[in-house]
Amino acid sequence: METHKFGKVLISGGAGFVGSNLVDRLLKDGHQVTVYDNFSTGSIKFLSNAKKYNKLITEEDSSYKLYIIEGDLLDTEKLTKSMQGCDFVFHLAANADVRHGTEHPDKDLKQNTIATYNVLEAMRINNIKKIAFSSTGSIYGEPKIFPTPENAEFPIQTSLYGASKLACEGLIEAYCEGFNFQAWIFRFVSILGEHYSHGHIKDFTQQLVNDPTKLNILGDGTQTKSYLHVKDCINGILCAVKNSNEKINIFNLGTDEVISVNDSIKIICNKLNVSPKLVYSGGTRGWTGDSPFILLDCSKIKRLGWKSTHTIENSIDETLNYLIKNKWLLESE
Repeated sequence: METHKFGKVLISGGAGFVGSNLVDRLLKDGHQVTVYDNFSTGSIKFLSNAKKYNKLITEEDSSYKLYIIEGDLLDTEKLTKSMQGCDFVFHLAANADVRHGTEHPDKDLKQNTIATYNVLEAMRINNIKKIAFSSTGSIYGEPKIFPTPENAEFPIQTSLYGASKLACEGLIEAYCEGFNFQAWIFRFVSILGEHYSHGHIKDFTQQLVNDPTKLNILGDGTQTKSYLHVKDCINGILCAVKNSNEKINIFNLGTDEVISVNDSIKIICNKLNVSPKLVYSGGTRGWTGDSPFILLDCSKIKRLGWKSTHTIENSIDETLNYLIKNKWLLESE
């Protein structure tokens, strides 16, 4: 797929799951990329392919294609300096600890909402006008319409993570109006594939590697959701930026399929050749704010020519292969 000519790009969260895959893709396509990441959940190991384009440096040098800067989005001075000379920002950094939001209520606010404000301010100071943002299907809360379209009425928010991401969207939209920014906002389902480092596939695999006789499951296993392969996700982002040119461009990204937690457990157990006792915590939700059913209407982005190329089962299988090959991920919390 031909990609949009972004110029020099900064990717917040570029050492994370989706971010590192985007780094690989943009470098392969010939772009100059600055990775800005605090490495709290991202890993330098995810950039092992990217580093072949250049050595790990922080100094400005136009002969290099890749810059890796260890920095926090709450460090406004470092962030603003790191953006100098950039033309486009992919803002993918966020709090990845979705389940435990009520245990530290300020974490989503700081790492999602305030961090996004800091990104927008750094862009304004550096006269950067274009941003792509990774939002979430969680902003729809528990909708009444399935598949859920982008213009669905927003219900009462049930998740601190979803609420913080919705606030991020509002800030981005306000900067588009107030400072003539242009934005592409992507509401993802859960993503699977290479560099996958958190989520229920990892949690279950980690448990079963440590103890193949028992599996603890949040909820009752009937939670049913859509999942998207990370390569399809990256293709969707680039397709939308290339082919949509409104001031504010909002897209769902997901598949037409769904799978229950119980069915994903079957795939994982078959892959690992184990038959554990299943222990459920009970209830239709795994945690406060967990939506029991997620299926997004992706017809808008499909009209631009994008489509997913991986089934959910294939995506789970590839994710398991990656985790098994990279056992260090199963040793980390």
